[in-house]
Amino acid sequence: MSVNPRLNRMFSAQGKCFDVAIDHGFFNEYSFHAGIENMKQAVDTIVRANPDCIQLSAGQARHLQEIPGKNKPALVLRTDAANIYGAELPRSLFSELIDRPIEQAVALDAVAVCVNLLLLPGQPELHHQCVRNVAKLKTECEKYGMPLMVEPLVMLPNNEKGGYMVDGDIKKITALVRQGVELGADVIKADPCDDVTEYHRVIEVASGIPVLVRGGGRASDEEIVSRTVELMNQGAAGIVYGRNVIQHPNPKGMTDALMAVVHHGASAEQALKLLEGVEA
Repeated sequence: MSVNPRLNRMFSAQGKCFDVAIDHGFFNEYSFHAGIENMKQAVDTIVRANPDCIQLSAGQARHLQEIPGKNKPALVLRTDAANIYGAELPRSLFSELIDRPIEQAVALDAVAVCVNLLLLPGQPELHHQCVRNVAKLKTECEKYGMPLMVEPLVMLPNNEKGGYMVDGDIKKITALVRQGVELGADVIKADPCDDVTEYHRVIEVASGIPVLVRGGGRASDEEIVSRTVELMNQGAAGIVYGRNVIQHPNPKGMTDALMAVVHHGASAEQALKLLEGVEA
């Protein structure tokens, strides 16, 4: 079964997408809750901002899908919960799939499912579990025509910077992205590298699979907008940002600014002017 019908709802006619991730509560990390303590309010705020997609867990997807009408963002369903995001790693790490994830995604009218492909120093068992998760999901995705978004995530040792810190090494990122593509990803959600002018190398190894770039932790308006402009210039198909939208004092303005970059090729200067001119 073709995945194109759902991908066509996820991406614009030009193949671009802005997905706002507000699935952070799934990971049992208190610091991730800022700005999303009240999920109904958070989802309503992002719906009004009108990105292409909102990424949610099965338990919170109702806040989006109970909203009536056709003109709302599509749902990307997060399918795995992991315990790797604290300042100290627990004794045993996991990235666990929810039960019958693709059936849940179909029932919730999702346009894609998202799953981690984690690479942490000295944790080969966790990486092995993620490979199994992706392989298992791929079979079910093909059965139901559900696009599979794989999230290759290369992390630094916790003792180096203290919890959930991205390793921006281009060699590690390209290798893990390529593994995600080889496992059958329909969409890649990947970290930026340290030097974003090298990001075309990530696009190249993705072999034609669209790459959406993760936003990571909060950054200044200037940094996040200018980085997004360069990543789009490097060939990214779009972005998946969470905290840089929902924790922003003006989520709608930031969404409008980033949508202008992703869909209309706005410059950093144009996007920042748009952000400044839009009321929260």
